[in-house]
Amino acid sequence: MSNDPLLQPYQLKHLTLKNRIMTTAHEPAYPVDGMPQSRYVAYHAERARAGVALAMTAGSATVSRDSPPVFNNILAYKDEVVPHIKTLTDACHEHGCAVMIQLTHLGRRTAWNKGDWLPSVSSSQHREPAHRAFPKLAEDWDIARIITDFADAAERMKAGGMDGIELQVYGHLLDQFWSPLTNDLTGDYSAETLDNRMRFPLEVTKAIRTRVGDDFIVGYRYTADEAAEGGITEAEGIEISKRLAATGQVDFLNVIRGRIHTDPAMTDVIPVQGMPAAPHLDFAGKVRAATGLPTFHASRIPDVPTARHAIREGLLDMVGMTRAHMADPHIVQKIAEGREDDIRPCVGATYCLDRIYQAGEALCIHNPATGREETMPHNIPRADTRKNVVIIGAGPAGLEAARVAAERGHQTTVFEAAPEAGGQIRLTAQSPRRREMIGIIDWRMAQCAARDVTFHFNTFAEEADITALSPDVVIIATGGLPSTHLFEQKREADHVVTAWDILSGDIKPADSILIYDEAGDHAALQAAELAANKGCKVELMTPDRTLSPDVMAMNLTPYMRALQNKDVAFTLARRLLKVTREGNQLTAHIGTDYSDHSTTKTYDQIVLNYGTLPNDSLYHTLKPQSANNGAVDYDALIEGRPQPAPKGFQLYRIGDAVSARNTHAAIYDALRLVKDI
Repeated sequence: MSNDPLLQPYQLKHLTLKNRIMTTAHEPAYPVDGMPQSRYVAYHAERARAGVALAMTAGSATVSRDSPPVFNNILAYKDEVVPHIKTLTDACHEHGCAVMIQLTHLGRRTAWNKGDWLPSVSSSQHREPAHRAFPKLAEDWDIARIITDFADAAERMKAGGMDGIELQVYGHLLDQFWSPLTNDLTGDYSAETLDNRMRFPLEVTKAIRTRVGDDFIVGYRYTADEAAEGGITEAEGIEISKRLAATGQVDFLNVIRGRIHTDPAMTDVIPVQGMPAAPHLDFAGKVRAATGLPTFHASRIPDVPTARHAIREGLLDMVGMTRAHMADPHIVQKIAEGREDDIRPCVGATYCLDRIYQAGEALCIHNPATGREETMPHNIPRADTRKNVVIIGAGPAGLEAARVAAERGHQTTVFEAAPEAGGQIRLTAQSPRRREMIGIIDWRMAQCAARDVTFHFNTFAEEADITALSPDVVIIATGGLPSTHLFEQKREADHVVTAWDILSGDIKPADSILIYDEAGDHAALQAAELAANKGCKVELMTPDRTLSPDVMAMNLTPYMRALQNKDVAFTLARRLLKVTREGNQLTAHIGTDYSDHSTTKTYDQIVLNYGTLPNDSLYHTLKPQSANNGAVDYDALIEGRPQPAPKGFQLYRIGDAVSARNTHAAIYDALRLVKDI
């Protein structure tokens, strides 16, 4: 028996949880037509197989037709969900992992123009800023109907083999009733008293308990302090917690602090990189001490020492490590095997959550197997034949290629022109708030060191260096160089510098600076923040109709907070056409895609952010000598088959050496190519 606090079993009512680590409710948006099918099952089963004690699925499963999903949530109001839930629970139970599901009615946190086009309903007449639907005030028949919907959904989950459910009571309908900020009702459910505000959630709980009986776990994930003027205070949240405990119908409390009605509020509840780790952990401990109920909590608990502290000090009974398990699903197994140093770190990029809203599925920024368990391995199998693999470039793509090749058992050599690994990640990590990104590089360097990968730094690899090694496979991962072109112009723009120049410190920002962003990614915002912090007057301009469209809500929030009190202007729907010099100043010639309107404006400096162009000269030098002429068999790549291997060395390029994309794409390129070499 281990003495590790994290590996101790925990008795939750009649249910024995084999350790103290759980994944809390989250919706990776993998369902198909609202059903958790094979991809969803494979995702949770991977974590169950590696030792997670409790998988809290969905975030959240919706119980009513007038609660249409804001993204691809599970539809718990359909009877057809039951066999899918059974498949999911069986897959996790097979590995000794308990399974529950979070149920909700979204209330005003949705849209009326989705699903069945029913009006959204709430205890509030005000729309939620994040989702924008103006709701109808709930009537008596709405309340009765939704109580029945919750009970029906809970019964379906029990029929599907779930060990229990968790009610979502922060930001959604149940919380909208009991928060004084979102209750405009009169009568028995009004905001006049706490009894009235709690009436609806407690009626839902009673109806569920009546339907499912006592041998089924029912808990709350709820805010016990809204941290907002006029909202639930810490003292009232403790009182709510005590009242929940006193009902005898609630088996656990999963504590949240804050609100999620706006992007900044949600970012405080679910902090991203550059924000403090575990900011609400001590508060959750107060709730546990006040109620005596089993207490769960998750809010940026990214590492094992923090999780261990939470259990050892009695702050929590179960600790949620959800984003951490997206980065590495095998955390529990590695703890048990004494391999904590081997855990792939969560770097707090929150690409996972932001991508749900951007592209409809959660993915980890540096574990491309997450969410692709059916096609991509988390553990790399050994190859039948050892090959000689040479990789040019030690950015995220090159390092992932080296890691995977070495795990396959291949002799692996990496050439890198810079004195250290990292590529664009090292540039990103120059920003203090994003320094955790370097964990993507550090982890891979440690993995490569443990597998005897040979590195040649400060080396501009040339054709002779590579052919002298008699390689079987050559992978070009040389990344890209910042583009200094303007849209559809055949030549470089005059007089501009790049966002990379500013971020690297090679060029200092001037007093009056235009940052023209046509890529829509982090680099322009990082450059703006750096310049603004130095006291510069900054204008951030984009031809798009929104600011930095590839930087979604949770990652945009820290930038906006940093820039709000600085001399920074944001200009949308304006296109930089050309730049001319007028004495010591630069004139920007500015147009728009929407009309023939044009204007000029002067600045001390103009910074361009327009992605990268492939640094691919070595690739083209080697291409005629390669056996495959650099070609990739896309069918084989997608289907997970090895590439054709004619006699001679095979040549491939990956990441930004192909085209400007992002870190996840670069690492995914490497994994899905090299796993079959």
